[in-house]
Amino acid sequence: MATGKPQTFRIPLVLLAAANLAALGILLWPGKQAMSLPVGGTAAIDPAVSLLGYMGALYWIGGGIEEPTRKALSGGAMLGFAAGLLLAAQVVLGVRQGGEAGFLRPILVAGAVILWGVAGLRASRQAGSSGTGALAGLWSAMTSGLIACMAVLTELHLAGPAQNSADTWKQYQGLAIGNAATQGLVDALNMATAYLLVGPLAGAAAGLLFGYFGQRRKG
Repeated sequence: MATGKPQTFRIPLVLLAAANLAALGILLWPGKQAMSLPVGGTAAIDPAVSLLGYMGALYWIGGGIEEPTRKALSGGAMLGFAAGLLLAAQVVLGVRQGGEAGFLRPILVAGAVILWGVAGLRASRQAGSSGTGALAGLWSAMTSGLIACMAVLTELHLAGPAQNSADTWKQYQGLAIGNAATQGLVDALNMATAYLLVGPLAGAAAGLLFGYFGQRRKG
């Protein structure tokens, strides 16, 4: 019985990126207030631009590719979903328990990185190239980053407005530290950006490393 092509999940991932962008827009509405955040609104602009970049990159990378690469992206996406759940769990722990979570949060992050590496290892063995392993690790980490970003935005929505005051954003600008609620908002937005930008770099590196040693062992 013939089987269909492996799914890269690019359309669901693009839609997830769009959902993140919509959630971010609702959180920071109206835009005038968001642009009043520190450094010209960079904390709000960075995740928005990153998500727009994701939408374009995911659609472009996942289209018109050969079967081995398609398999690599398919496996990477599935492992990326599992890794994303680990990252989402550490986001929730950070919000709900903070420092009481102890070493559990770093362990969850390490587990996500290992899964990205495994995605690269599997892809490199299937395609016979450590470069394909890096691509699988990148794709896996992008999937995880979107899930982690959604976890951050969901926690921000559950927390409610930063402060019931029209001067919330100005207060942050006028103080060295700013009020605690607005400081938390900025820190959370920076965290979301880190998942979106730093995560794929770590995923590509882990995929390349695991894939390289996998190739050497195979040879």
